[in-house]
Amino acid sequence: MEKGLTIALAKGTLLKPTMQMLQQAGLPTSGVLEDSRNMIFDYAGAPAIRYIICRPTDVPVYVEHGAADLGFAGKDVIAEQGRDLFEMLDLNYGRCHFAVAVPEAMKEIPLREFNYKRAATKFPVVAERFFREQGLQVDIITLHGNIELAPLMGLADMIVDLVSTGRTLKENHLTELCAIMESSARLVCNRVSYRTKHQYIQPLIEKLRSLAEQAQ
Repeated sequence: MEKGLTIALAKGTLLKPTMQMLQQAGLPTSGVLEDSRNMIFDYAGAPAIRYIICRPTDVPVYVEHGAADLGFAGKDVIAEQGRDLFEMLDLNYGRCHFAVAVPEAMKEIPLREFNYKRAATKFPVVAERFFREQGLQVDIITLHGNIELAPLMGLADMIVDLVSTGRTLKENHLTELCAIMESSARLVCNRVSYRTKHQYIQPLIEKLRSLAEQAQ
């Protein structure tokens, strides 16, 4: 959309608060939350707005390659992928954090004692970077679901995962050993779009910045 903005939105838990923020910023949002079947929503205006609804892990891909000018994605996805894009704002919703978790029986063991151990995770880049920064050599095992099962079955000694309430850890007899980094929803921008559509993008950024600050 040469004369408008294309915005990539993550389906799932981030979609509703994202649409609420966009509505508060004055952008059209009618029909998005009501119609989960459509993947593209177009709205006439100055500028015209197009939303594309995609998997959370795909938002940075669309933005990096210019298929979307802006995107709303979790910091967890951004940190794991390391895409070539601008991270513009912390939007102050969807908060959670990366953590190392271990079986409850191991909760008193310091992190340094896990050198040369195995960690299961959906986020191998984040996990490997953290352990390297701690001076630890850890064998990273990449899984795509139910990583809490890995320590219970002897596949790994610990896990690296996103933690919100800690309920899932507790249900699987795991406990948080240490926090790694915070995660929340972020606004990301295509590098070329920021220059060529600055007259549309910058005012929206300022509106969203104000809303995010009010939400703190």
